[in-house]
Amino acid sequence: MDESVRYSRSSGILAHITSLPSPFGIGDMGSGATEFLQFLARSGQSILQILPLGPTHPSFSNSPYMTASAFAGNPLIISPELLQEEGLLSADELKEILKDVPDLSVYTVDFDAVAHLKTALLNHAFSRFTPEQDPLFQQFVEESPWLPDYCLFMALKSRFQDTAWYQWPQALAKRDREALLQAATQMQRQISFYQFEQFIFFRQWQHVRRQANELNIELFGDIPIYVSLDSADVWANQNIFQLDETTLLPTHVAGVPPDYFSDTGQKWGNPLYRWNSKDSDIEEALLHWWCARFAAVFRQVDIARIDHFRGFQAYWSIPADDETALNGEWRQGPGADFFKTVFDRLGPLKIVAEDLGEITEDVIALRQDLGFPGMKILQFAFDGDCTNGFLPFNFESSNFFVYTGTHDNNTTVGWYLSDRIDDGIRRQIQTIVNRDGDEVHGIHRDLIHQAMSSTAVVSIYPLQDVLGFGGDCRMNMPGTDKGNWNWRCSNEFLTDDVAWWLHDLTRTFNREPRQAEIPPSTTEGDTEILSETEETKS
Repeated sequence: MDESVRYSRSSGILAHITSLPSPFGIGDMGSGATEFLQFLARSGQSILQILPLGPTHPSFSNSPYMTASAFAGNPLIISPELLQEEGLLSADELKEILKDVPDLSVYTVDFDAVAHLKTALLNHAFSRFTPEQDPLFQQFVEESPWLPDYCLFMALKSRFQDTAWYQWPQALAKRDREALLQAATQMQRQISFYQFEQFIFFRQWQHVRRQANELNIELFGDIPIYVSLDSADVWANQNIFQLDETTLLPTHVAGVPPDYFSDTGQKWGNPLYRWNSKDSDIEEALLHWWCARFAAVFRQVDIARIDHFRGFQAYWSIPADDETALNGEWRQGPGADFFKTVFDRLGPLKIVAEDLGEITEDVIALRQDLGFPGMKILQFAFDGDCTNGFLPFNFESSNFFVYTGTHDNNTTVGWYLSDRIDDGIRRQIQTIVNRDGDEVHGIHRDLIHQAMSSTAVVSIYPLQDVLGFGGDCRMNMPGTDKGNWNWRCSNEFLTDDVAWWLHDLTRTFNREPRQAEIPPSTTEGDTEILSETEETKS
């Protein structure tokens, strides 16, 4: 990999935008995001890690890993405050619309209520938006080649009562040119609304990104290796996925074999790419799509994690009709040549490889060949084996991002109290962290201390672990589809005491940003909207 891609010794917090404080039922890109970035800076942190930003849907339990598009943004995190600042929404209109919404919790997301609220707000804003008078809107449309397919996809989803695209009339499902043109003409207003929605999303996101950059904070995004079957990506690019030409359904789907999270493996159901096609046109189409995807992500963030990186070396292929992942088999992925072609076309990119699960020597060799940092998870370190590679004193190099846990793990406190570990493992943990007694109080800080003091170049902690929250605050439980993704943090927990404790630890272990300026604990949020899009950082 290009030697210009380097990471300095630093640390950060993992907290998805939806989890941040906000008065509107879900974390968004308004004052709550501004204040959280300031909290990070006061804490001496250099990185905010988030989950994918794509538009979620209740049929997929609002998972950010199963979205309607790999390119579009989630309208649920558009800020009403910033819509007001732009003159697209009045305070009275916001107050009136809020009357129709049930009380919104500051601790969890009610996705249905939030979707109702944000749709109403965006429709009001759209009614007074004049696109022909906004050259930036026209520029956004012209510079977003994915936008026409996405907006038409969403309009058609609405027309057909949200049914999956492969259940639409054949001419539309198979993208007959005349049928698409006719549909686009008939639904021009709906298409214009989705264009507006995406324009607002990305303008607000650049506002967040500018604030982060001003505070010396890098935004760390996430690239799921697979996309949802019922997405604009698959509908518009059917030739690059393993689909049956008649039913348009996948012949084989993605997942993983049995692992830490599931005894029967995980059948994710995403369509697989046609990596092994002998057709040069399909090969080029795959490369083009992935390059466009990487370029889009790095216009939003500074660093990106490739979720399920091992799928680029070999992927678990499951017959689509099977109920579990047990009968899958490994198939060869595109390997290092794929990434080297991407870098030739796009230049150097700051990529982190999620190299967890069943990892072979070939996967390790691929990551090392590309120079990508891997991941170390402290919850995986304690199994009674003093040679466990996740233990900080066994890290084979500094080229890792170390975590207490990820969004898929229980919180550290929840894990320590759970039946995933026994008393023998708890004694091992107590010995390694040099703890007297077995009380749970402070265990989250003990593991953060272990991560912070390690040789790993970057250490990251879920916000729940920074705050010492229990298992009822975990973000996701893999293999389940209920109760996930809805955790939120209330402002009351983001105290100066927490910030200064974390800042002191960060400075002690040489992870503090160089010449960092710590903002005061209370400042007026900057609500200026960026007037132009930043260039991709490399």
